[in-house]
Amino acid sequence: MIEKRKKLIYLIITVMVVAFASIGVYYWYKNAYFVSTEDAKVMGDLVSVSPQISGKLLELNVEEGDTVIKDQILGRQGVSNPQETNIDPSVFRAPISGIVIKKQGTVGEIVSPGQTIAMLIDPNKLYITANIEETKLANIKQGQKVDITIDQFSNRTFSGKVKYVGQASNSTFALLPTSTSGTFTKVIQKIPVKIEFDKSDNTLLPGTNAIVNIHIK
Repeated sequence: MIEKRKKLIYLIITVMVVAFASIGVYYWYKNAYFVSTEDAKVMGDLVSVSPQISGKLLELNVEEGDTVIKDQILGRQGVSNPQETNIDPSVFRAPISGIVIKKQGTVGEIVSPGQTIAMLIDPNKLYITANIEETKLANIKQGQKVDITIDQFSNRTFSGKVKYVGQASNSTFALLPTSTSGTFTKVIQKIPVKIEFDKSDNTLLPGTNAIVNIHIK
């Protein structure tokens, strides 16, 4: 009976040692061959649609989710002093081909130049913005292979490459200072890294979460 207990204890200890060793090897491999982060999102360049002149918005012929082509007329506004030119300033057009992701104008309101009427994005030019800790940045280089998992499609793996490593931390562009003269707490800064997909996928949604594993070896 005692011998059986000893064998059971030895077996449990052996299993625990193997398990801890496996975990250690896994984390060593991950840290040695990858830089990983869950602080990443699917992004795209947002393009705003704005009127050229001031006036009442008479028509807005798009809804959120609509696909438009470049130079397509999206709406029309009233003009108090029309001018004889080849370009009709009362209409506003799509600056790019893409999808309307936000409609902000309302028919009947007075709009002015620079005011955003709608936001467009090109679904074929989406990318990943990953925020990498400054202590790991030395290992990141342009062209490195990246494995990408999107929360929207957790059962799929996408591939990409590092396109651009940011030249300033995210806190550089913060509206509020990160510390005052009286207090200081050192915080690891994060640098934005742009990752391009190897193949575009217009089913992805901008702003959704992603996990990236950047191959550094």
